[in-house]
Amino acid sequence: MQNTRREFLRLAGMPVAAAATMAGGVSIFSGAAQAQESADGLGALTEHTLPPLPYDYNALEPYIDEQTMRIHHDKHHAAYVKGLNTAEAALAKARAGGDYAQIEYWSKKCAFNGGGHYLHSMFWAAMGPAGKGGGGQPTGKLADLITRDFGGFDAFKAQFSAAATGVEGSGWGLLHYRPEDGRLIILQAENQHKLSPWGSIPVLGIDVWEHAYYLKYQNNRAEYVSQWWNVVNWEQVAKNVAMHQGA
Repeated sequence: MQNTRREFLRLAGMPVAAAATMAGGVSIFSGAAQAQESADGLGALTEHTLPPLPYDYNALEPYIDEQTMRIHHDKHHAAYVKGLNTAEAALAKARAGGDYAQIEYWSKKCAFNGGGHYLHSMFWAAMGPAGKGGGGQPTGKLADLITRDFGGFDAFKAQFSAAATGVEGSGWGLLHYRPEDGRLIILQAENQHKLSPWGSIPVLGIDVWEHAYYLKYQNNRAEYVSQWWNVVNWEQVAKNVAMHQGA
């Protein structure tokens, strides 16, 4: 079963790590993305689709406003999905025709838009309405891991907030799980893909591009990061970590 799943992800052009799951093994890419063999010699192509939000657009208020959620999900994330489909199709066409003059351009587009699609899919799933799945502190095994790797939740929260607030330009603050030693580590990403190391998997992230917060918080990124903790869905983060333990 695992080999079949990995083969599907390989054919889909999606890293195995990108199959971060929700309850019951359902992918965070909840749209109907399918890898299909092409009849015209282009190879397998995936039609990536925009996953719906797992809650109403206004569910995260007052911490993240409805208008921001609508624009962010329906416009920005949708654009990354479209860009990823376009870039992968262009690479397939270049491969079929042996014309690689623009391979650097389209490879960068795949990295940028693919990173945007993955991180936003994870972002929506790892949030929830305050008091109804969002906010509070992690419990159980996730809490134990955070205490082990950061010295406690408060120390973890302080480092993560500093990383997110301090991203240079546009990007993300990210919590990664590293299967090599089973540790949680905090990283930054510029844009959607720069500064990303091999060998670790994002399990929680906050988008600190201005489009994620500017309507409500203007240029006060630190306040946005501070308020975001009220909607973190720790149950989902724990599932994301558990999915990759033993990988």
